[in-house]
Amino acid sequence: MDVKNTADQTLLNGQFIPSSEITRLAFSGFAHFTAIQVRNRKIKGLDLHLERLKQASLALYGRSITDTLICSYLRLAIENAPVDHSLTITIYSPKGEFTVQSMDIEPAMLIRISAPANGPVGPLRLAAINYERPLAEIKHVGEIGKTYYLHQAVKQGFDDAMFVNNNGHVSEGSIWNLVFWDGESVIWPKARMLKGTMMGVVQRQLLRLNIPQREAFITISQLTEFQGAAVMNSWTPGVIVTRIESNNFTEANALIELLHKAYRAEPLVQV
Repeated sequence: MDVKNTADQTLLNGQFIPSSEITRLAFSGFAHFTAIQVRNRKIKGLDLHLERLKQASLALYGRSITDTLICSYLRLAIENAPVDHSLTITIYSPKGEFTVQSMDIEPAMLIRISAPANGPVGPLRLAAINYERPLAEIKHVGEIGKTYYLHQAVKQGFDDAMFVNNNGHVSEGSIWNLVFWDGESVIWPKARMLKGTMMGVVQRQLLRLNIPQREAFITISQLTEFQGAAVMNSWTPGVIVTRIESNNFTEANALIELLHKAYRAEPLVQV
């Protein structure tokens, strides 16, 4: 590749590669995304994904891509992918980051296809770590803290991390929403967090199934009040958590059954 006297250059492990929109995107941290599991070329919770992308775009860029255009790109991707796959939509500023030009601008959209995922089998043990994600309500890129604290949890002998905010309240996991069971009701932590699309799907189907659920401020000391715990994200509606710090949970099976029942009740829709 002849790069002499060219200002736009990219090296990967010492090798020059052609600069493109993709290589420029690699250095753009002012972006947000949503992760979707596609099965039989259909999606659960499509409306929740579209609403997430819209609200995050309005918050970051002042504008959003229309649902109609997003769905047209989605259809193109799904029709040319395997029947079952994972799909990630990233919305980013074509003007990059650290610039005022990225304000009030029409964002761009990248779709990436990969193999289908179902999440870990579990059970999981979580370390409690004091950490609040910036702009927690937005699923944004470049969150180094999530991976850093995952690694710290593993070094402590756990499988993953659970975050506790500055008020001492349980919020979320590294890439998970948390949910608890008191023997009668499903309990969701009340704190600033990313409300996952899986969480939204499960909540609305639990409501439809008349299964009791509520939000509550939860501290580490209150974990002893719960019989079961689980985590969920776009991969799965529920993975059993058997331990958080020194607190053990031994009756999560009923919770997991309810979470998976709620997920099964959500219809698959064609884009």
